Amino acid sequence: MSDRLLADWRQHALTLESEVNKVVVGQSNPIRLITTAIFARGHVLLEGDVGVGKTTLLRAFTRGIGGGYQRIEGTIDLMPNDLVYHTYLGEDGKPHVSAGPLLMSGENLSVFFFNEINRARPQVHSLLLRVMAERTLSAFNKEHAFPHMIVFADRNQVEKEETFEIPSAARDRFMMEIPIVVPNDDAIMQGLMFDTKFHNVDALVDTLKADVLQFDQLNSFSGTIQNSVEASPTLQKYALNLWKATRQPLDYGVKVSNVDMNRLVLAGASPRGMSMMLRAARVNAWLNERTAVTPEDIHAVFHETVAHRLVFSPVYEMRRTEIAREMLTSIINAVAAP
Repeated sequence: MSDRLLADWRQHALTLESEVNKVVVGQSNPIRLITTAIFARGHVLLEGDVGVGKTTLLRAFTRGIGGGYQRIEGTIDLMPNDLVYHTYLGEDGKPHVSAGPLLMSGENLSVFFFNEINRARPQVHSLLLRVMAERTLSAFNKEHAFPHMIVFADRNQVEKEETFEIPSAARDRFMMEIPIVVPNDDAIMQGLMFDTKFHNVDALVDTLKADVLQFDQLNSFSGTIQNSVEASPTLQKYALNLWKATRQPLDYGVKVSNVDMNRLVLAGASPRGMSMMLRAARVNAWLNERTAVTPEDIHAVFHETVAHRLVFSPVYEMRRTEIAREMLTSIINAVAAP
């Protein structure tokens, strides 16, 4: 029964991917990683410039999995309660309160997108992190639950004025950080500029097949994947060595150009981070019709699940993206795979 179930859902997952690929072109790798996060039930940081299609991507996925989609823009004056409720003056001249973005879809909230999260103050981050961890919120003398919600957040990487960098403990709550870059393909770039279908996001998303998956069944099916895909003792030893190499890179001969490796790493990947990496690797194995995790499955998600968790000395923080990429590539090359 389980094999049949795994195969049926895999077919739906691949259909979902092909639907999203129709409207967000040239992003097949990020789409695979987001699909992986959805089935691993992990929150996601998106990394990329303005206008590369992050909103379209998330709206397309929400149409495919069903449930409610809500978003909020990070601003310097955003307060925690702005996530929960809006106040306004009614026609009767009296103040009224209506549900904010977190509460608007109720229990059916499926995708919550926090745009430019680093523009919001730390108090806002802390409320969001609590909701991400507990998937509940107390408001209006009532407990609200968001059992199916995945949070996606993107950081404004360009402007540094009036931004509050997300601390490492907060970054650790996100299963992945996925880069979204402009496709480096002339035909695709030309299409994005001149093909008018890409200029109206609402109409574009409406062309997709709706409810390919049932968002409210993903939690239980995710458990089925995790219980069905094995990790052999040799693979476990390999994953352990990768983890140790993020903490003590010099012990494994890992080097990064123009960096003092003795001073680079303040903290390697966390236990939570490595367990999330394994969750994502199991999903990758399932999507590729494997019943056990291979080193290839770990490599497919290693950078996206680990890079944002590394804590570097302040002197290297400005270059963290490129240093993390080089260091993790070096770890994959240095640690012998079974």
